[in-house]
Amino acid sequence: MTLELTSLNRRFSDCAALNDVSLTIAPGEFLALLGPSGSGKTTLLRILAGLDYPESGKVSCNGRDFLAAAPRERKVGLVFQHYALFRHLTVAENVAFGLRVRPRRTRPKRAGIDARVEQLLARVQLDGFGKRYPSQLSGGQRQRVALARALAVEPDLLLLDEPFGALDAQVRVTLRRWLRRLHEELGLTTVFVTHDQEEALELADRIAVMNRGRIEQVGTPREIYQQPATPFVCEFIGKTNRLALQREGGRFVAGGRTFADDPWLGEHAQAIAYVRPEHLTLSTTPLPGAWRARLRHVYLAGAVAHLELEVAALDHALEADIASEDLARMGLHSGDELHVSPGHAVIFSLDRDGGAIAGDRWLWRAGVATTTTRLPARRSEAELGAHRVDGGIQR
Repeated sequence: MTLELTSLNRRFSDCAALNDVSLTIAPGEFLALLGPSGSGKTTLLRILAGLDYPESGKVSCNGRDFLAAAPRERKVGLVFQHYALFRHLTVAENVAFGLRVRPRRTRPKRAGIDARVEQLLARVQLDGFGKRYPSQLSGGQRQRVALARALAVEPDLLLLDEPFGALDAQVRVTLRRWLRRLHEELGLTTVFVTHDQEEALELADRIAVMNRGRIEQVGTPREIYQQPATPFVCEFIGKTNRLALQREGGRFVAGGRTFADDPWLGEHAQAIAYVRPEHLTLSTTPLPGAWRARLRHVYLAGAVAHLELEVAALDHALEADIASEDLARMGLHSGDELHVSPGHAVIFSLDRDGGAIAGDRWLWRAGVATTTTRLPARRSEAELGAHRVDGGIQR
């Protein structure tokens, strides 16, 4: 099924939960709606499920009005964060519930329901658990029961509202990889709501990043992470260092380090650069154009070491990530002097009031010549996805 969402708007009192949201969801796609609390992602999911309705806009499914269909006619399976299992029913009875409440003309026979339940329990790796009650299961097992119940009605669209939010970290990792394999086996169209960027980056085919009721960017996990389209996406996805840039003599400079010739040809006097910790190059010997830094602290996190660097030229700290093996090889300790230089940055120009201009994006790489690409001021959903222009501007 292909879902076309066009100009959806939904308000709660003075709050715009959805503000002109348009999106296309392809058949068999695993789409993540990612954003902070209050960004509108759950409201959008509830509209698709038939639990809420927009004040304006439309949703079409293969050319038909999806919003005109009653919730039970939409062939949707819904999984909540807190399971929503019936405590007085067994696991098997919970899974069979959606089939048993169907109208008589569409309800399978009892033997067919029992067979379907056994098949689904096997698929979610809960063979032999049918006679247990939810209170006798772990959190991960309960969530698998909730997923089996959603799959029992043979949905065309599977909606997941932060299904792993109530689970501990290790169980979340195991279940989300299992869910990805299950999605590939079944070929369902899946919409997954989460505020956990790691879940979205690992699970989804595409991610729609939402903020204050609007879609900031739609793209593959790689595009979202490496080519963020707006300052919000830069700061919300992963970790990043912010660098204030000033135009000096036709070039943009930060802490005495020249990035490149001004790609905006004098149009802007200031810009903001976002540099991922892994895009900082470290050396114990001087590098051309590098800042001098003092290693303030080392935070070990398994295979990766997070280094907090004090850079006097910038008057603030930077965070750099290196492999723990490289940390040991370089023999680094707190208090050591280093030289640090960015190798890749996403840069946005600033207006006179210091606000970032999202349409002016410069994908800068060290040693790559600057080119300019101007995109239309109004963007379609396709244009919300990042277009790769190494060392260039995108508008």
